[in-house]
Amino acid sequence: MEEHLPLDSPIGVVYRVGGAISGIFLLVFGVLGFLSGGKFFSTQGHVVLGLHTNGMLSLISVIFGLVLLGGAVLGGNVAASLNTAVGCVLLVSGLLNLALIRSDANFLAFQMSNIIFSFAVGLVLLSCGLYGRVTGGDPRGARSTPGRPTDRPLGSRD
Repeated sequence: MEEHLPLDSPIGVVYRVGGAISGIFLLVFGVLGFLSGGKFFSTQGHVVLGLHTNGMLSLISVIFGLVLLGGAVLGGNVAASLNTAVGCVLLVSGLLNLALIRSDANFLAFQMSNIIFSFAVGLVLLSCGLYGRVTGGDPRGARSTPGRPTDRPLGSRD
């Protein structure tokens, strides 16, 4: 399927910038979280940039920030795929942490602001990633399927 995706789409800048901005924010948030000196698995955490964090969440944020920045540098379908994957992970993380928010299992120190952030950034990244999946080359706007040539008129029969 990857071979059917456009390599140099003119809209590539959109999802690269979206991923890069998200990656920079996550990287800065993670580094500041480490500098706040919180415990690694604290359920309370410290407030950094309006969000709660602990050592584990800071580490995860730095990793995802670097992944998104790497994808933005590489560009192309790699950036679109990474944005889509990280966006899905953030959405699922928001849902899981919503279930754990008032329990002792809240090992990432999530609060409601973190959940809203996770949903918002997840949707932005998912949108950027899927937007980067727009295909080109077919004047009718449909993807060609195996066994169905795209050069015959619509409605014509074999």
